Amino acid sequence: MTDAVMIFDHASKVYDGSTVLDDVVLNVAPGETLALVGHNGAGKTTMMKLLLGLIRPSTGTVRVLGLDPAGPDGVEAKRALGFLPETVAFQQAMSGLEVLNFYARLKGADLADNMTLLEKVGLADAARQRVKTYSKGMRQRLGLAQALLGSPRLMLLDEPTSGLDPATRRQFYDTISALRDDGVTVLMSSHALSEFETHVDRIAIMNAGRLKASGTLAELRHGADIPVRIRLRTREAAATDIASRLPGADVTRVNGCIVEFSCTPENKMNLVRRVTDMGVTIEDIEIDLPSLDQLYRHYRNGDAP
Repeated sequence: MTDAVMIFDHASKVYDGSTVLDDVVLNVAPGETLALVGHNGAGKTTMMKLLLGLIRPSTGTVRVLGLDPAGPDGVEAKRALGFLPETVAFQQAMSGLEVLNFYARLKGADLADNMTLLEKVGLADAARQRVKTYSKGMRQRLGLAQALLGSPRLMLLDEPTSGLDPATRRQFYDTISALRDDGVTVLMSSHALSEFETHVDRIAIMNAGRLKASGTLAELRHGADIPVRIRLRTREAAATDIASRLPGADVTRVNGCIVEFSCTPENKMNLVRRVTDMGVTIEDIEIDLPSLDQLYRHYRNGDAP
């Protein structure tokens, strides 16, 4: 992928003989939002440090916009980055606007845009309040505004929704969606896996420093081959008859008008069509696809490369 914003080309990192990142190959395209998931020690933080140019790979290469972030062009690469760490800490005596102005000067960004950024993250009314009066969620939003300074082309967000209430979390994902529409590439890591399912383009699953799987949610489901669960409710008491006419299905419950069964993803639509062709009135159908939590456990514990 020659136009990739972010490239890991067989990148490994070894500390004192211990491999913390093992031969990772991963590319991210412009405007793509990638979720990086994994337990503590999976290698997520090491990958972000490599992208930030804080450390170098022991073997392989890491590139940001075609540049080595730890090399001679590292300053140029860093100017294209926005970074939100898991734990943000700002000078408590400064106001939110003063904090943003301070970081804007460091990055060479236009101070005139800072109030707009504070409005974007919902802090316009608190712009002149001291940071020591901010809640954890407000400090997190100020951190996001800081990461947006200078219109970055690549955003690195480590546990970005930590401390945010549900309303602010929705606002955060609206901001990420707008960034994606503007062509900004976003890399997010989080333990809140269920949040990612509808907000990212691809998911990369890490375990013990290795990339176990990557792809869209549909691709990960296809690769995992975890059974799909289907629940039907009929108008008439036809559940037993339906259950007896579903080849390849593992029927787990039959109760008058309700039948529940599981099947392979490939057989899902075939079985649904069979039910609709039976002439039975279906009042409701629920299809329970494998969640990201289930997929993460599968790839983490399995032998997928």
